[in-house]
Amino acid sequence: MKLLLVEDDAALHTALHRSLTRLGWNVQVCDDGRAALARWRALKPDVVLLDLSLPGRDGLHILAQARDEGLVTPVLILTARGTVGDRIAGLNAGADDYLPKPFDLDELEARLRALHRRQSESYDKSASNPHDGKTISYDKESGAILHAGQVLELAPRELAFLRALMARPGQAVSKERLFEAVFPGLQDVQFEAIEVVAYRVRKKLQGTGTTLTTLRGLGYLLKLPS
Repeated sequence: MKLLLVEDDAALHTALHRSLTRLGWNVQVCDDGRAALARWRALKPDVVLLDLSLPGRDGLHILAQARDEGLVTPVLILTARGTVGDRIAGLNAGADDYLPKPFDLDELEARLRALHRRQSESYDKSASNPHDGKTISYDKESGAILHAGQVLELAPRELAFLRALMARPGQAVSKERLFEAVFPGLQDVQFEAIEVVAYRVRKKLQGTGTTLTTLRGLGYLLKLPS
């Protein structure tokens, strides 16, 4: 079980590395927010244990970009920021669980195993019949969206839109976050342009068993077949 630990506190990540390794985890440590995303892509961990207060780049920004890129690795946020608002911000950015410091090691390990188990069960379910035509999937190697083993023909902005949604299946993604993923840094694009992209993606999903739902006031929701 590969774990990427993103934590800049030397004493803490040394203790966690030692303790979790003894419990059977293959722990890789990154202590710099600027390098975290590259390590995440390269390592392809089973679970990411992410601190928020990092040098170089904040953990929430790392997480949000990872989800926008389609990285679906389960993430447990481990941080001293323990307010309700902080927890909501972390979960909205794409975290799967949240454990404030100080914490109990047994609880941390139990939560990590629960995340890993949940992800493994999801992979097993999809692998049992991966090309049955009932769902779409993201191919990490090519960056393409597949349906029934075939590449779904998407324009670059449609692909960015769908990847951002697939990072959080079954969860609403705001128009603001989707706009940032589809039109990064473009100041002269009207906000309503995201609705045009959504319309085109919805048409291309017809027949795939996957539906794109508009949630008034919230954004969009991608529903995969059960």
